Amino acid sequence: MQVNDRPSSHPIFVTPVNGNAQRSSGYAPGRIVPVRSPPPAKGPPPPPMKHLAPPPAQPSVFNLSEDESRRERNQKRKNTYICSGIFFGLLLLILIPILSLASKDVLDENCPHHNPVLQTWNPGHDPKKMVVVHSGEHYCLAASATLHSITIQSGGSVVFADDKFGSKNITLRTRHILVKDGGSLHIGAPKCRYRSLATITLVGRSDETAVAEVPGMGRKFLGVNGGGTLELHGSERLSWTLLTRTVPSSGLVMGGYAFHRNFSRGINLRVVDQDTARVLYKERFDTHESYNDSKRLSDLLKLLPPGCIVALATGDSAVKSLLDETKRTIQDLLGSNHINDLKYRQAWALVSVIGGGNGSCTEDVREHENHDTGGKALARRDFFTVDGDRFSVSAYSEWRNGYPISGFQVDAVDKVVLNLLDDVSSWKPGDRIVVASTDYSMHQAEEFTLLPCPHCNRKQVRIQGKPQFTHVGEILDGVDMRAEVALLSRNILIHGEMEKSCYGKNWCQFFSHDTFGGHIKIMGNFSSVHLSQVELKHMGQQQEKGKYPVNFHMCGDVDQRGGYSDPTYVDSLSIHHSFSRCVTIQATNGLLVRDTVGYDTLGHCFFLEDGIEQRNMFFHNLGLLTRPGTILPTDRNDSMCMEITDRVHKGYIPSPANECKAVSTFWIANPNNHLISNAAAGSQDAGIWYVFHNSSTGDAHGLVPETKSELTPLGIFYNNRVHSNFKAGLFIDRKVKSTNATAADPREYRCLDNTARFRPHENSDPNRPRVSALIDKLISFKNNDLGAWIRGGDIIIRNSGFADNGVGLSFASDGSYPKDEGSSQEVSQSLFVGESRNRGTNGGQNKYWGISGVDGKMRTLPRNKTFPIRGFQINDGPVRIINSTYRAFSSTAERYTMAVGFSLKNIWQLTPRNSLSFLAFHPSVTQRTFFGRPGEWFEQNDLDGDKNSIFHDLDGSICNYTDTYVGRADNFLIRHPQCVDVPHWNGVVCSGKYSQVYLQTQGASNLSLSISRDEYPDKPMVLRGIRSQTASSQQYQPVLMMGKSYTVHWNGPAPREIVLSLINFDQGDWALLGLCYPNDTIFQITSDIYNKQNNSFDGIEDYSPVSSMSDLEKRQLDRKFFFDKTVGLVWLFVQARHRRDGHSYCSTMGCERVKIIATVRANQKTQTCNCTASAYPKYSKTANAIVPMPKPNTETCRACGASQFAFSSDPWNSYLQTQIKSLCVQEEQSDTQAYITVNAERFDLNQSGFLLVTVDACSGQVTKSSLFPKMDSKMEHYFKSGIMKRSIVLLATRGQPADIAAVAQYLVPLGSAKVPDLQNKEAIAFYGFLGQGGLSPQPWATLLSCQSDGVLGLQERFIPLSLEEYSCPPQKDPPTRMDLELLRNYLRQK
Repeated sequence: MQVNDRPSSHPIFVTPVNGNAQRSSGYAPGRIVPVRSPPPAKGPPPPPMKHLAPPPAQPSVFNLSEDESRRERNQKRKNTYICSGIFFGLLLLILIPILSLASKDVLDENCPHHNPVLQTWNPGHDPKKMVVVHSGEHYCLAASATLHSITIQSGGSVVFADDKFGSKNITLRTRHILVKDGGSLHIGAPKCRYRSLATITLVGRSDETAVAEVPGMGRKFLGVNGGGTLELHGSERLSWTLLTRTVPSSGLVMGGYAFHRNFSRGINLRVVDQDTARVLYKERFDTHESYNDSKRLSDLLKLLPPGCIVALATGDSAVKSLLDETKRTIQDLLGSNHINDLKYRQAWALVSVIGGGNGSCTEDVREHENHDTGGKALARRDFFTVDGDRFSVSAYSEWRNGYPISGFQVDAVDKVVLNLLDDVSSWKPGDRIVVASTDYSMHQAEEFTLLPCPHCNRKQVRIQGKPQFTHVGEILDGVDMRAEVALLSRNILIHGEMEKSCYGKNWCQFFSHDTFGGHIKIMGNFSSVHLSQVELKHMGQQQEKGKYPVNFHMCGDVDQRGGYSDPTYVDSLSIHHSFSRCVTIQATNGLLVRDTVGYDTLGHCFFLEDGIEQRNMFFHNLGLLTRPGTILPTDRNDSMCMEITDRVHKGYIPSPANECKAVSTFWIANPNNHLISNAAAGSQDAGIWYVFHNSSTGDAHGLVPETKSELTPLGIFYNNRVHSNFKAGLFIDRKVKSTNATAADPREYRCLDNTARFRPHENSDPNRPRVSALIDKLISFKNNDLGAWIRGGDIIIRNSGFADNGVGLSFASDGSYPKDEGSSQEVSQSLFVGESRNRGTNGGQNKYWGISGVDGKMRTLPRNKTFPIRGFQINDGPVRIINSTYRAFSSTAERYTMAVGFSLKNIWQLTPRNSLSFLAFHPSVTQRTFFGRPGEWFEQNDLDGDKNSIFHDLDGSICNYTDTYVGRADNFLIRHPQCVDVPHWNGVVCSGKYSQVYLQTQGASNLSLSISRDEYPDKPMVLRGIRSQTASSQQYQPVLMMGKSYTVHWNGPAPREIVLSLINFDQGDWALLGLCYPNDTIFQITSDIYNKQNNSFDGIEDYSPVSSMSDLEKRQLDRKFFFDKTVGLVWLFVQARHRRDGHSYCSTMGCERVKIIATVRANQKTQTCNCTASAYPKYSKTANAIVPMPKPNTETCRACGASQFAFSSDPWNSYLQTQIKSLCVQEEQSDTQAYITVNAERFDLNQSGFLLVTVDACSGQVTKSSLFPKMDSKMEHYFKSGIMKRSIVLLATRGQPADIAAVAQYLVPLGSAKVPDLQNKEAIAFYGFLGQGGLSPQPWATLLSCQSDGVLGLQERFIPLSLEEYSCPPQKDPPTRMDLELLRNYLRQK
């Protein structure tokens, strides 16, 4: 997935465009000095020459004698020789280094080590030597060195030596390197990559008080101050990619096998299927004591089909009763050379293939002496499965210390090959890689060393050892769950030298290892900084703020806005096993961070620190295994949060859930930053967290008093993936506290605070139009709690896939009255999967292992075995879900699993304006929605929000009734006689119109409200309110059917003041309310319009009384009320008089309200105001439906669901959804459907035989569908000449067709690694590919079979189209790489 659209780079020596440091005379800006000096500049032409007469003859004054003349000639000749010698000597001195260099490298002006002004430097090893490189000093470090420190300043430079062979391997050990004031450090260049191995080892301990800290830098660092240049550029290597074939735990689909036992007397046998590596049979035959066992062994071997792998090993003794017949059988069928001569207690092991003869046999014998064999009899052979997976089968036997030992092993140790998405030919044997978890636990990430692999192609590597956990390498159920695979090794390594264990004040109560690593710090006003292809290990200091692997500290604009003609970037770094973050950006804007890997680090990994960082681009970065740290409250886990209390107010104990526990792989402290094609593949808390700052914090505190980050539009969010995070994949909510701890607010500075509400507007101005925040192409899976939690207004998620999350997606609004009136949230063109085919691996800190609701198989589970899994969770609203698809939501006896659910134990409101439409449900969804039941997780299911759960099914795609509302079954405020009950939802479907009335009370506490509809007086709803029961003010938020009458009662004295707010009322909507009071109460009732934005009240009108209910009903539009003293009910109409637009809770004029102030006589102030007994039957009414129920939908909704089948992290590639349903004999007893589907186009197999479907691998078009009742000449001809080149081949069977085994040989040209054994197979399902020329095996090709009581089930594969490997013709309109387009646009804007 890595791309090559790199930022432009000019040559290595860069003029400081914003520095003010003086340059020495030796400083070489721009390009390096050429080898040959340029010709001198031409001067003006000489004046014209005058023609002069010849000079007059001069008389001779004296003549030299002949000897003198000779001496003069000799002296001239001597002088000539001397001058010539000097000239040629100087020329030779110049040519020697040039010729020496030319003999190794072609001179390249882009290579810093080719600069002829450099002096070879070999400073040696002196750990006390402090080196300062001054003006005019330009050194080429040619050998390893140990120094106390290096300071490069005043135009001085240091360059690491290199050559074309990469043989200049240099290690520099030092306490620190400081580059400043025109100094420069170079290892390679963008156009001249470093080829050798360069290592900078930063040394020092945190408790070395005798070693002075460098101001602003600290200790153990590589630092760049103002005017400094740092250019590090290692060899070009792919940073990370994705698996394209699943790697099972143990490396084998059937799992490995191991057996080890003492005293297993006789001959122990294992039979292994060569096609699958599955152990088919295991038995012990006591051939020492039992002739019958010997006979049984012989008979079994004769029954085994040719090709079976047989492993034999003796335990103790095996020859006393070993029959000659059995020996002959072993010799004839397995090719043994030792069986006839086997002796008493001899250790013997054999691995062979039935019918393979001597050539297939591997065996070993060890003599028994004094209860020891002096070694192990070991037999081992290598094989490969029909899908090409390599494995070995081992048998061993020995005597050790008087004990007979025997055993077997079937494994893939050192044989596992990873199939990858991209060309990884730049990865070499010996390199270290990491494969990300694809399960709930981030701790299933695994590191491997690469081994030589002569049989691998350019997209394959072989790993040492074998995986412990399954790593998915495919799109499952439509969601891309392919594991990230990252290269950790680079040829430039900067690392901290570490102690073996924690010491001193390094938070040893939390960490057992040393956390005082090295760090790189770049300060503002630097000249030039570009880092690429560098490995950073053991970097960062946990006890010190600001000491991170890479830290851009208060640098301001580092792109063209800051005067940098070549914008600053960090590219393809490998940061791993480090101790404080990965890349930190503090008060720095316009930095490009791309293709960088952060693995196994402490604290937020990619970290925007102070809340004012903007315009930074994170492009195609990967972070995984992000662990808690100590530096900030948001880094900490429970124990850290409660134990680190030095910055809270005295005596205060922090709350971990509310103030800490937010460590994230991407911590985005300002929305105006860009995230494209990143992966957050495992964090203790969140993958990507957008957090908000009211003002700048940290070292930037006070720089920006008001950031307006909650109002700032979201930058680009495109094609990011989040998985294996404990709390949430994506989290957009909350802010950090920006004030110090005080008695009034004892919490720590920069802890989490729950008062932020994201509401983006143009120019961050709430008076300007809203700007929708777009989350485009998010992949979220295997997040333990939430796939995504997003709070705020006008947020859109589209083209996204959610799978195997505790809760797939949950939106939250802004409470009862959103600050951003009229905002909403939307999900469209997305896919939700409850429990996918990614069943995970038990272990690796996965806590829960239980039964799936879809296929009944064991799998890892989120949160708890009983946790209610929900695809989309309705929290409050308003939210719209449109054109989305749901798969695999099915409850079990222990756990409810639902496609659409609600927030558990919800006290808050749920607006009836939550709407769902054009949804599609796969047959694997048996629970479309659920309203809860009393029990675990739901508790009593009786909080206010629980009771008022409701949504609007606009088109009936959930409940099958168009334009209806789905609510809780026991909510009689919304029912009518025509409603349809859905018992297994605990729900009811009703027609009508619904809105909310908020009842806000003052002057009463511990009150519960009881509200009854006059048509169902015996079915009241009791509400507790959303605030604490002891609060003097309270708010109740029932959903009411419009056009109906209700009575309101209390379990204590009536409140002195009640405000009725009309929420989500359209103009003309009304409800008649009767509120219970003592019969002598005096009322003051007014109406007003509340403008929440400016906290003003308009349109205040008084209500006046009328004498009867009939009079009130006649004057519904007037401001009137009727107090029935005989009952104690004051009746009034609440009716909307103004228009409501869009998703606003209130009208365009403001929130229409009615305020009731009650004056109660002193002797009635303690009276309980429940008028139910006297109100009914007087005010009872016959139930009826104002809006009749529609008829059930009968037509299939073809426009429902997401338009795409696969949601991948390479959306520029197309994927073909294919399904094969073959039927084994057992399956046919209960299932009659066998078929193949291609992108929902179905081809049925209704009779016994074979179904073959071929698809053009370039276009995805089905080219042929063929049925064959048996394997005959027609089918043979089809295999040989009927399949077009570049075809995907899909094969299904039914009814155990005749000659199924004869198909085997024809599967090899289609991708089978060998001729499979299909004897006795009942059914097969095959995915293959016929290439343009010769074999072209694809990682998705596979063969599955069943026999006896086996079950194949429905097989599904998402197959990529138009791959380079298919040799497709050029596309007329190739797909646009939107990620690259967005990156190019970003770079152009710089």
